[in-house]
This record gives sequence, C-alpha cells and structure tokens, in this order.
Amino acid sequence: MDQSKVLSLEFNIKPTYSQNLINLLDEGATVPFISRYRKELHGSLDDQVIRSFADRLTYLRNLQKRKQEVVKSISEQEKMTDQLSKKIEQASTLTEVEDIYRPFKPKRKTRASEAIKKGLQPLANVILAQVETKDIKTLAKDYINAEKGVNNAEEAIKGAQDIIAEHISDNAEIRKTLRKLIFNTAQIQTSIKDSKKEGANKYEMYANHKEQVAKTPSHRILAINRGEKEKHLKVNLKVNEDKSINIIKEEFVNQNKAYKELLNEAVEDSYNRLIFPSLEREIRSMLTEEASEQAIKMFKLNLKPLLMQPPLKSKTILGLDPGYRTGCKIAVIDKNSNVLDTSVIYATPPKSDIENSQITIAKLIKKHDIDVIAIGNGTATKEAEIFVAGLIKRLKNKISYAVVNEAGASIYSASKLAASEFPQYDVALRSAVSIARRLQDPLAELIKIDVKSIGVGQYQHDMPQKRLTEVLNGVVEDSVNSVGADLNTSSPSLLTKVSGLNSSVAKNIVEYRAKNGEFTKRQQLKKVPKLGDKAYKLSAGFLRISDAKNILDNTGVHPESYDAVKKLLEQFNLTKKDIGTENIEHLANLIEQKGTQTVAQTINIGVPTLNDIVQELLKPGRDIRESLPQVELKSDVLDIKDLKEGMILTGTVRNVIDFGAFVDIGVHQDGLVHISEICEQFIKHPSEELTVGDMVKVKIIGVDLDKNRISLSIKRAVNEDES
Repeated sequence: MDQSKVLSLEFNIKPTYSQNLINLLDEGATVPFISRYRKELHGSLDDQVIRSFADRLTYLRNLQKRKQEVVKSISEQEKMTDQLSKKIEQASTLTEVEDIYRPFKPKRKTRASEAIKKGLQPLANVILAQVETKDIKTLAKDYINAEKGVNNAEEAIKGAQDIIAEHISDNAEIRKTLRKLIFNTAQIQTSIKDSKKEGANKYEMYANHKEQVAKTPSHRILAINRGEKEKHLKVNLKVNEDKSINIIKEEFVNQNKAYKELLNEAVEDSYNRLIFPSLEREIRSMLTEEASEQAIKMFKLNLKPLLMQPPLKSKTILGLDPGYRTGCKIAVIDKNSNVLDTSVIYATPPKSDIENSQITIAKLIKKHDIDVIAIGNGTATKEAEIFVAGLIKRLKNKISYAVVNEAGASIYSASKLAASEFPQYDVALRSAVSIARRLQDPLAELIKIDVKSIGVGQYQHDMPQKRLTEVLNGVVEDSVNSVGADLNTSSPSLLTKVSGLNSSVAKNIVEYRAKNGEFTKRQQLKKVPKLGDKAYKLSAGFLRISDAKNILDNTGVHPESYDAVKKLLEQFNLTKKDIGTENIEHLANLIEQKGTQTVAQTINIGVPTLNDIVQELLKPGRDIRESLPQVELKSDVLDIKDLKEGMILTGTVRNVIDFGAFVDIGVHQDGLVHISEICEQFIKHPSEELTVGDMVKVKIIGVDLDKNRISLSIKRAVNEDES
C-alpha cells in the first residue's frame, strides 16, 4: 500500500504535501510546529487536519502491519494462494482483513473442531458439494467410530453439519453482506429489566424503545450502553431473520439437489448460533466506537473555546468557592496571580451570616482594591451569587462579578501540584485560588488539571480513556501553542504543553531562570540542561520574552526566520525599531505592490511564512485570545422564579451537545436550546452554529420549576429583534 498516495486522495492534498507530512511526523516534529512553521511543505493545512492526517496514517500503518501478520500466519499453515494474497492486499479495513483471516485463525475448542478431530470433514465436504446421490445415512455409516466418539450415523451427520455451519460462518463475503444488511435494516430494541430497581427511572424513555440502528444518534447509543452496563436495560438487535438466512442459502444450497434439508438446517444453525450473535456484537461495538468518537469530537469542540477564553488581564480578583456547612472559601490574587489574602465567610445556609460576611468582603475589596469577584459554579453558587449581587449594590466601588466553571478545581486542589504550589493552604482555599486564576488566565490554570475533569462533554467516563486523553491533550497542545508562553512567567505545567518540551525540560527552564535570572533572549534556551537543538527548533517560536532586547523574541517569528526579517525590513528601508509602529502598517501594501512572490523569493522564504511574519511585525506580543468574545461580568442576579415565557435575555453558551446547547442566562440553572430552536435553516449539528463561550440572545419558551428546567430559543429571539 502506498500510504502517501492513499492519504493524498483521502485528504485531497498534493502527493508531495502528503509525503512531506509523513516525513515531518516521522522525524518527530510536533503538530503545532508543522502547522505553524512548515506551511510551505503542506499547503497551509491547519492543526486539526494535520492531526486527522496523523491519526489516519497510524491506522493505515496498523492495517499494513496486520496484513503482514495474517499473510505470515496463513503461509506458515501452507494455505496461502495467489487469490488469497490479492484479497488481503486489497482489503481497506481491519474488519475486512479479519474476515479473510477468520477461516485460518487458530480457534479454541468448538463443535466443528471436535467433529474434524473425529474424522468427519470428508462427510461434511460431500454434503456441501451436493453431488452424491447415495442416502446420507448409508454414507454416514462409514464414519461410525466408537473410539472417536461417533456412535451412530446420526451423530456423524450432526458433526458434519457443525463443520458446515462453521465453514459458512467463516465466509468473508457472507459476513460482509450480512453485516451491511443488518446495519442498514436492524432495529435496536430496549426494555427495562426491573422498573422498581433504584436508578431505573433514569431510563424511562427506553422502557419500550425501538429505533433503526443506522439512524440512532450517538448520544442515544451511549445512554443505552450505560443503562445496559448498570443492568437496568435489556438491549438487542431485531432483524429480518428469514431474509438473512435466505441470502446464505442462495450461496450454499441448491434446493434442487441432494442433501438440501441437511444444508438448510446447517445454514439456520450457522446463522442463529454463530453468525448473528457475532455480527450483533460487532455492530454494537462499531456503534459504540462511532458514538464515542462523536462524543470525543464534541468534548474537543467545547474544550477549545473554554481554554481560549480571553484572560482578564491587569485585574485584582477575589475568588469565592461556595459551600454550605463549611462556608465559602475566599482567596485574593493580584494582577500577576500571586495570592494576597485568604478568608472564610458563612454567607450561605445553615449559618447565613450575611452581615459579617459583607463586612469581611468589603474590607478585602478596600484593602486590595479588588476589581472582580469570581464565583465557582458548584454547590451553593446560587446563594453565593445572590449574596455578592446584594453586596455590590451596597458598595460604592465599581466592582462586578463572574460565575466561573469550577469543574476539576477540587481535583487540582487535592493534587501534588497544588500542594507544592500552596503547601500553607488547605484543599478548599487552593480551590478558591484556582477559581480566581481561572478568570484571570483560563488557559494557564485549566492546563494544570486532567482536562477530562472539565465538564464540557457527555459520557466522558464511558469513553475509551486512552483515545479521549490523546485527543484532549492535542486540544491543549494546540491551544497553548497558538497563544504562546511567556518564558519568564510560565509555570512548569504550562511549559510542558509547549511544542518540543517535556516535563523534565520544563522544570529545567524554571530552575535555570531561578538560578540565572530572567531570560533576555531566546538563544539562552540552548543553555538549559537537556534542551537540545531539536527541542529548541520545535519550541523556540512558541516561547515569548515580553521585554526582550530583540523585539522578535516577543513574537511568533521563529529564530530560523530572523535573517529573513532583517532582509525584509532592509528591502523597505525599515529597522527593528519600526516593528509594532505605524511605519509597519504600510508594509503589507508595499509587499503587494512589489509582488508577494518576488519579495518571498528575495529573502528566501515561502509566501505563507512571509504573511505570518508581517502579521507578527504589526502586533508584537499580541494575544490572539483578545479578539475572542470577552467574559461576561455582572452586577445583578436573576432567579429561576423571575423567569417568564417570552422574556429575551443574553446568555453564554456553556456546552454544545448533539441535540442542542446549554446556555447560562444567569440563574444558576443553564437553559437548553434544542437543535430545532437554534436557527431557521436546517443544521445537522449544533456545532455548525454555536461554540462554547458565544454570547447569544435567547427567548424563554418554557420554565418547569418542579424539574428545574428552562427551555430557550435563539431563532425566536432573533425573529423578535428583526420584527
């Protein structure tokens, strides 16, 4: 298999780009580095396409490896033929390869293998051939052998039928045909095993559920799987058995020849005992795999905008971790994330000491000139939010608050990392610090925890954990490297996510700057222990030095392009002093007038790299997150009881799922916008229109106080605005 050619066709890219990507990946280049600094070699593909390319390359290589193993095994059995070899070579999936290998695969003890040991294979061949005209019982008498366990003709015939049943089951073409038929026509049926069993009520909608397999959405597959795993649901596939059996009979039985009754029985036994149970497991496994991939994709789509939320720079923040019995933990951080103060208040039940709590917070606000209060969205959030909103009304200070996603904060606060950062604080106070920092710089704080703990997905605990971790780590890596990391302030946790760096090297960078002072130029990285030439090449462009002597060290321009920048500036009578000034604003026009291709060739770089350099020279040190929707700061709070149908509010998208999106409208309980209420035109998936962090106008179309549910519509809010 020419993997480069296959990938070129699948991804619709030039064959040279495909081979270049394979070479770069094999050399150990990271996806962020390839995407950002090797655009000329792959046609400026984005990081997501390159990751998909890398995944597919791994699959094709595993497929090729498995083919080689199968060929070797069959050859060692001396059963390899030219036709078989060609079939294996042409197989495009692992499933096809396994179907071909099935007849040759060493089996555990089966009814057929036992019958073969008893010498009944020749009798099975006679029946299968349907050319003999003698009475089958007369033929079977020749195979009676008490020593081998064949005591009469009936036992010989039954053993021969077992051999035929397994032979049919091992037929690759039959399995392929039936697999397709079952997937396209089968229904998945569910029922509740015991409605009185605790937890069974969660699966009421599946009490008598029937749905076509091919049309069952991913989230429903995962819900059914969970119900089955928890032993609340009974699940099976219902198919047209007669149609399936007739397909096999058409292939193996000539109804006008001898032994047709015996063959018909063997076919039915093969289908019911071997083929269907096996294909049912395969199809359900395939449905689960596809549903898992869809769920992982949604987690990935939701995680990226959460990580890329704009930081709230130059603000002093009070983090508030709400609680009931143990009170609300308080931590104040300065503009550089250093902890200034901590406290505990009891503004929530059972104590509800509002007056003293207000005094404590007011003192902290005055003492530290606090700008914003960050409230974690966990237990007692509603009460804490009401308390903060009431306090803000009383104070003269210009202060606001924001509700922060605290998912995973407790995991971080109990981790070794948190203990090493704040050995003097207990777990709850560390959580308050984390909440404040999540508002100040979401990316820097969220990467400290296992991203699976961030609640922006569904059924994450049911996913293949290795695959989920691999995909989400890729999102973190892409996010960190698209933003860049400050070489003098970044934590080891953040540096570990930078292209080309590992935890050991990240730790060495921090130790080096502690011992030698702040980095003043990127070249100093080469003095860091264990940071070799390869790591420098892969990481340098993503590391920034905000007050570097060479302004290029505070940009995304890679050191390998510094000479090109010098030549570019000289060509238009500019210097490094012009970088970031209005003099550079005309550079793009000057390049276009002279000819972009001509300028690129003159300074010996590609056009994509030239365009990237120009953007960096315009705004050195820019943070791409600043152009994204800003965090919503509030000063008042609503209650779900205040909501009325028809109200139009502004909310923030918190989670995008297969059937809609959850939107925070400031009442603690997120409202659901069903996919049908997102926009007027048909969309296959909510992610086509919405992203986590989007600010949207919504109309309230339903409030269920008993079930604590809010139904929202975006399209009706838009229509009302337009009218």
